[in-house]
Amino acid sequence: MLIEWFGTWIAGKAFGFLVKTIISKEFLEELVKDYAKDFFRNIIHNAVTAPFQREPLQKAEVMAFAEFLQLMQQDLEYGELSKEEIENYTQPLQQFLKQPEVKQILGDAFDYECEAINTKRLQEIWYQLVASSSLSEDFKWKKIGREYLSKVKKIIREFPEMRAILDSQNIEQIKENTQAIAGIISQFDLKRYQEAISERYGNLKLDSLDTTGYAYNELKLWRMFIAQDVREVHQVLPRVHELPKEHFRRLRETDQIEAEIAAEELQKLTRVYLEQPLLSVLDVVNNKQSYKYVVILGDPGSGKSTLLQYLALNWSESPLDNVISQPIPLLIELRTYMRRRDGNECHNFLEFLDKCSGAIEHLNQHQLHQQLQAGNALVMFDGLDEVFDPGKREDVITDIHRFTNEYPNVQVIVTSRVIGYKPQRLRDAEFRHFMLQDLNSAQIQDFIHRWHELTFSDEADKLRKWERLLRGIENSKAITELAGNPLLLTMMAILNRNQELPRDRNSLYEQASRVLLHQWDVERALVEDKRLDHKTIDYKDKQAMLRQVAYSMQTSGAGLAGNVISADQLENILTEYLRTTEINQPRQAARVMREQLRTRNFMLCFLGADYYAFVHRTFLEYFCAWEFVWRFEKERSLSIEDLKTEVFGKHWRDETWHEVLLLIAGMIDAKFVGEIIDYLMVQDGEENKFINMFLAAKCLVEVRNRSLIVSISDKLLNYLKNLTKYDIWYYYRPEYDSEEIKFIRDIRTQAVREIAAAWQDSTETKTFLQQLATVNDDSDVRQKAIQEFTQAYKDDPTTQTFLQEIVTANNYSVERRIAIQELARTYKNNPTTKSFLQQIATVDDSWDVRMTAVQELINAYRYDPATKAFLQERATMDDDLDVRRTAAQELNQTCKDKSTTKIILQERTNADDDFVRIIAVQKLAQTYKDDLETKTILQKCATVDKRWEVRRIAIQELVKAYKNEPTTKTFLKEFAIRDDSWDVRKTALQELVKAYKDDSTTKIFLQELTTMDKHWDVRRTAIQELVKAYKDDSTIKIFIHKRAIVDNDSDVRRTAVQELVKAYKYDLTIKTFLKECAITDDDSDVRQTVVQELAKAYKDDICTKTIIQQLVTTDNDPDVRRTAVQELVKAHKDDPNTKTILQQLTTADNSSIVRWSVVQELAKAFKSQPELLETYYNCVVNDPFEGSHDSFSPNPRRVALEIIIKQYPQHEKTLPLLRDRAENDPDEQVREYAQKKLKEWQG
Repeated sequence: MLIEWFGTWIAGKAFGFLVKTIISKEFLEELVKDYAKDFFRNIIHNAVTAPFQREPLQKAEVMAFAEFLQLMQQDLEYGELSKEEIENYTQPLQQFLKQPEVKQILGDAFDYECEAINTKRLQEIWYQLVASSSLSEDFKWKKIGREYLSKVKKIIREFPEMRAILDSQNIEQIKENTQAIAGIISQFDLKRYQEAISERYGNLKLDSLDTTGYAYNELKLWRMFIAQDVREVHQVLPRVHELPKEHFRRLRETDQIEAEIAAEELQKLTRVYLEQPLLSVLDVVNNKQSYKYVVILGDPGSGKSTLLQYLALNWSESPLDNVISQPIPLLIELRTYMRRRDGNECHNFLEFLDKCSGAIEHLNQHQLHQQLQAGNALVMFDGLDEVFDPGKREDVITDIHRFTNEYPNVQVIVTSRVIGYKPQRLRDAEFRHFMLQDLNSAQIQDFIHRWHELTFSDEADKLRKWERLLRGIENSKAITELAGNPLLLTMMAILNRNQELPRDRNSLYEQASRVLLHQWDVERALVEDKRLDHKTIDYKDKQAMLRQVAYSMQTSGAGLAGNVISADQLENILTEYLRTTEINQPRQAARVMREQLRTRNFMLCFLGADYYAFVHRTFLEYFCAWEFVWRFEKERSLSIEDLKTEVFGKHWRDETWHEVLLLIAGMIDAKFVGEIIDYLMVQDGEENKFINMFLAAKCLVEVRNRSLIVSISDKLLNYLKNLTKYDIWYYYRPEYDSEEIKFIRDIRTQAVREIAAAWQDSTETKTFLQQLATVNDDSDVRQKAIQEFTQAYKDDPTTQTFLQEIVTANNYSVERRIAIQELARTYKNNPTTKSFLQQIATVDDSWDVRMTAVQELINAYRYDPATKAFLQERATMDDDLDVRRTAAQELNQTCKDKSTTKIILQERTNADDDFVRIIAVQKLAQTYKDDLETKTILQKCATVDKRWEVRRIAIQELVKAYKNEPTTKTFLKEFAIRDDSWDVRKTALQELVKAYKDDSTTKIFLQELTTMDKHWDVRRTAIQELVKAYKDDSTIKIFIHKRAIVDNDSDVRRTAVQELVKAYKYDLTIKTFLKECAITDDDSDVRQTVVQELAKAYKDDICTKTIIQQLVTTDNDPDVRRTAVQELVKAHKDDPNTKTILQQLTTADNSSIVRWSVVQELAKAFKSQPELLETYYNCVVNDPFEGSHDSFSPNPRRVALEIIIKQYPQHEKTLPLLRDRAENDPDEQVREYAQKKLKEWQG
């Protein structure tokens, strides 16, 4: 019927061939099929029209299309196109007019209030669809739009049926008819909507967690919400964002990443991501102008949904009068939306919010449409990743994109897990992407504080549990890593109520794995793949598979340190396990399971190149330990002897294994742990800093019932007490040998720490620690004892008094300062602490003790009004400059009078005190860099200040604040050349490279400084910066090589040698040069450096070994020979010739420097070997050393005698030799040492 009407109607019109060609029978039928949905969408809002109204609307649509086509043909003809050229537009025009959005725009002309149609959008759609058929530049879209609107108005006037439908009275009738069909129309009650949001999201959702023992029903989300940081993501690449947490942390801390995990490009992309500034997620959300469309990415449990719920609650918890002008939060959970959409309950987001179950509260879509058009909404789409089907996920993205086009003034937020997310379509829709960051330390502390404030009523219990959880997180690297995830941190807080971390961390890991592997998705009714029935493969199966994966990884070459497994190996392990279940096609199921463990369960991550890893190393360790225990207790395939020798015996030296070993100890019976401790105590761990003994102590902490192993515990305690007095097995110089000093310090202080941790419930331990803190000869031990005693017994009322006594009565200032710090941090809330610290800060005789007291007062009571007055007094009255500076610096930082601060800082850049000027420069640059005067002041300070320290700081602040200004680079170059201070010139060149490395002139400028600056340290620094910035430039290697030969300063040549090895280690010419330089350079310091670099870089090279062996005897400088000896032992200790060479040198070398060093290296490398006693004995009796010796260059006889006493105390020759030396050695100091040791021996 419509076809016949059209033929009659068009016959009476003077339409051109485009209308007659394009509007065919097929085109007409397709055009009018969805007339209400597309063409009249914004006019009748998808209302269902009565049959008698359908024909007039369809005719009106056809008439409008014909008029629009005719107008387009006329404009093309005005452009002087031929009929043939215009005919070429037939196909593009058909495609164009079939677009729903085009139909909608043309239909908008029927709105009585329409003044213009969106021709700009029509133009954009044309070029997106048919760019190949471009219209001429003078094609008049706006003119066509105006004329088309006029034609439509004429259609309405001349078409009575259409006019009647659009008449207001008839529209009201349409609404009534619609109501009769659709039922009750939703209201737009914002008060009810607020209440619904509060009911749905008000309480923290803890359903998936084990909350046995306490009801958390009233724990409000908005009171627990922590605003995390985000980083913008410019390239969403799984290999960047899927790295294990430990690798990300290491990259942040060391600016490095493992080569086997990441190629150079991955390093670059990861570093680019980590260099993005940290922003508060709320700052991003609240900045609609800059961030209108946002995607928030994150890990499971990272807080994506909680963020959106908080944003909704923030609106709903405020009085309606206060938020009436604020955007209405519309939170749509996409998994629910897609289920309703698939069930034909809705076709778009407005219908979902209007009438679907699953919507928070039904909102009338017509009124909501008006709010959206006005931009008065914040629309949040939660969980894009939870729409698993790829096709449906694409449909959702299309819906979101269409939504943003329909309502361009509305802010939109989408959340998704990062794994599996494809960013391109939303990026094309102008969405910006941000990655939620783990909670940082301050945020973790804030969460824990809030949790205990809201869930504990008993003050003492609250404080105890709060401190226990904080301590548990701080003391365990594994738990610290997990605590950054809000979900896992919440689990810790719940578990901490009745259990203790880190001791009960096995329970935490088991619960966490259960939630991540099972309840997380099951409770959300998420089933990712029909091929895996969660009733057949449950979380226990996944735990079993992960145990086997972890076990396999620990037996690989890389072991636990590697945290890497190949895809094939992973697939084989999963397949073999699945064969034992009822599942069909286990290989196919294993591949699905591998992806599920990665994309849904947050256990595994893909590293690229067909390798996988555990996201959290913690779970690798836990599942590995659990598998050992499973084999020991359940399968009985491991015996206790196997555990001791094959597990603990093989791995106690490897600290990457310690957490696994401790987890095992926490899972098995106490009597077995006792046997393991006994086994560890008999191992020789001295060269490994007694790591066996300290591991044994940690294993003891894991034991709950020690009554079964009391004797073993006592034996271990006595051993550790002896280690607090430990001395190394060979001679060392206490003032100079830093490696040995640190070795001894680490052993003694760790012994103190382990005693305090494992035996703190014993009164004997308390007494022992007090003695160590006050009467021990070693300052490091005394300091550690003070710290450990305070933490172990802080609840004891006598501890504070003990600390105060140390502060006032102890003779050692370092220990007094440690006691002050412990007092302030542990007893900050005690009313007497503040007055005590103020007294010490005022009257103590020691300036460094007073300064520590001032610093701790600041840390503890910064916001106390009285603190400012006290600091003002100390800043002017203290006798010591450093104390005054400390107080003044804090006053500068806390000055709150913004109107005067800038003026004060400007004045202080001219103060007499250098330190005051430095602080003023820094604060001025950081706070007022946008002030026009600041740059001028900084330039003046950098140029004319009399102190180089001030000029140096001014230069650094100039670059930070004004790097992008063209004059800054010129200033830096001037400073790098002309400043009188070499320190300032060095700083200038470093800042130049940092800021302008990519400038073509920077490299040449650095090369000039390397040759022309008169100070060796500037030239040395220039070499370092050249290599750091331009090592891949082929000319730099040649240039540095030359400097290593021709520079007249040995320190510069040494640096050049070091940089050559660092950057070009694998270049054969460099290796050859080093071998020559080790022999030919005139300076002994350079030759020493070359020997060290040769040994470090090429220790496996035969020629290198030969050269070092030659230098041991042939170099004319004793320090070079001594260095060669040290490097020979370090690199070739296991070569039998090494020991022989050293034994010969004890008598053959004519320098006592070499002889005592050789004796020391022999004793260090070949501990207690019987055949060496004669060598040491001969040295004690016959070494020809004469004259007096000092602590730097000792008498070889003294060195050898100490070694014999330490390594051969029971030998029959030792005591007679000691008596002989006490009487007969020509050196008085050797005699005194022998006499002292005799007394110790006999007493």
